[in-house]
Amino acid sequence: MTKFRSFLKREPVLCIAALAAVVSCFFVPPDAQYAGYIDFRTLALLYCLMTVVAGFSHAGLFSYLAFITCRRAANTRSLGLLLILLSFFSAMVITNDVALITFVPFAVLVLGMAGQTRALILVVVLQTVAANLGSMLTPVGNPQNLYLYSYYGLAASDFVKITLPFWLASLVLLAVSCLLLKRDPVDPETGQVPHVRKGAVGVHLILLLVCLLVVLRILPWPVMLAAVILILLPAEAGTLVKADFYLLLTFVFFFIFSGNLARIEAVRVALQALLAGREYLTALLASQVISNVPAALLLSGFTDAARELLLGVDVGGLGTPIASLASLISLKLYSQSKNAAVGRYLLVFTAFNLVFLLALSLLRLAL
Repeated sequence: MTKFRSFLKREPVLCIAALAAVVSCFFVPPDAQYAGYIDFRTLALLYCLMTVVAGFSHAGLFSYLAFITCRRAANTRSLGLLLILLSFFSAMVITNDVALITFVPFAVLVLGMAGQTRALILVVVLQTVAANLGSMLTPVGNPQNLYLYSYYGLAASDFVKITLPFWLASLVLLAVSCLLLKRDPVDPETGQVPHVRKGAVGVHLILLLVCLLVVLRILPWPVMLAAVILILLPAEAGTLVKADFYLLLTFVFFFIFSGNLARIEAVRVALQALLAGREYLTALLASQVISNVPAALLLSGFTDAARELLLGVDVGGLGTPIASLASLISLKLYSQSKNAAVGRYLLVFTAFNLVFLLALSLLRLAL
């Protein structure tokens, strides 16, 4: 029972998804149509991207880039800006959660060494906002983007046209927010330069290119999956098990849950009525309660308004700590830092999230 409670605390979304899937099976008993629920292309892409990113991290690339960038900072404000922009731009390629897993601990380390821990809460909060919003630009930036991009069969150019104005507005808002950081001098010396295994980085760059070719629908996903497994198995087999399999399993459960809901006539009619003309607001509010990835999986089966749903779940990643799984990652990492003030962190987090959410929602109304 203790182990179960511990697992429930670590993976609440997975447990909820599993329960929802099981309950839905009582209303729609398993049959041959279940196989059609699962989007194997999305699952394969997620797995391969997480594996490639884990390879980059293991090769020391992220630590090296963060080290070189941060040691150039002259004061707290420039250091904070660099850490925040690292999260913003890297999330476009390595996903929002991986960006935070990589750069939040680095922020804790660097600000601690520089004697600037009083800036840690603001920096981590803005890193979190940056990762959630920077990731919206590309289909591979976060799981809900990748799923909706595949589900609606969007062209890459059309996807970027939808998200670019909001991405640019987010960048401006983040730059302005960084003005709240003081310009206290910092010691640029952060230790020895991290070692980078250049050969491993080269291999994973090639695999990343293969993944992007699948995203652009130039290569079929089985080719990508085979390439990742066959190339990494001989030399870096450990990397193949570094992916977040709980996230993949969460997707499977929500595929089953949403697939079954779509076959329940009363539910289908109710959701279609709720979404009609209110796709953005419904997606945004649903994200606050069940997180934006499950919201995208659930609501996509009941509307053809790809643009509104995409913006709703991406902007909906702001707000409550559970609106985006990446936000929970930051909270967990910060809470493990020395002298962490979790209550104050949550107040600052909520304030900035609400400001960004309101600003981007107003932009959506204007466009």
